[in-house]
This record gives sequence, C-alpha cells and structure tokens, in this order.
Amino acid sequence: MAYDSRPETKAHIAEVSKAILDIVNALTQRALAHDKSKLILPERRGFDEFTPKLKGSTYGSEEYKEFLAALKPVLDHHYAENRHHPEHHKDGIRDMTLVDLVEMFCDWRAATLRHADGDIRKSIEINKGRFGYSEELASIFQNTARELWFGESAGGA
Repeated sequence: MAYDSRPETKAHIAEVSKAILDIVNALTQRALAHDKSKLILPERRGFDEFTPKLKGSTYGSEEYKEFLAALKPVLDHHYAENRHHPEHHKDGIRDMTLVDLVEMFCDWRAATLRHADGDIRKSIEINKGRFGYSEELASIFQNTARELWFGESAGGA
C-alpha cells in the first residue's frame, strides 16, 4: 500500500492552527490591556495636556519632538509600563517579541489616525531612523500596511 500523507498533513495543520491561536490569544490580551496606564495618574494628567498638542503637530517634526521632550517624565513612566514600546527594552526593538512588534505596529497605525497628516507609510520610515530597525523589517511593515489598510497585495509566493 502506498504511503498516505494526509494524516501527517492534518496533524501539521492542527499544530500550525494551535500556534496561530496562541499568538491570537496573546494579541487579544494585549488588545484588552493596551495603554490602560494612560487612564490613571501619573500618566493621565500629562496626556490630558499634550494629546491635543500632539494631535495638531506633524509626526517627527521639531514641534512634535519638543512636545515629547516636555512630556518626558510621563513617557518614561508609560514606556516602563508598556512593553510594546521599544523604549521599554534595554536593547530597544531587538529585545521585543513578535507579539510586542504587532502591538507596536497597530499602535503606530492608530496614532496616524489622530493626526490630520498622519501616514503609516511615512511613520514606518521615520521610525526606522528613530528605532534603528533594518530595511527588511521596514519592508515587512510596509507590506503589512499595504495589505491590511490599503487593499493592495504585498506580493510573495
């Protein structure tokens, strides 16, 4: 009798499905807990003052950087409490997990919607310089944004 690969393939499919659901569950927990530290002191007071200012600024501009500098004590607390920020980690983005990266990327997307001139594609390029990630990771972010939010195929096999 010839070998039937279907049982092993079905087992493989089940293992991949389980692994994907592990990631989905981790992301669900992140979605439910995302940035809750902003809702209480000491962060809330700073974000109450600076969110309208940041909203009216262009991401990465000198004005934006000045607002971040003024907000530094609040941001230091926020980064310490929220691991989806590269600043949370000793070695920045290199110490992050895939789950951290996905939450961070979604956070960037949501942040672009707060700015009149927000653009996730531009943010990815600015953040490449800010956080020192590779061109390869920048391409993955760009491909993902294109596929999820702009309805364009990211290419591939």
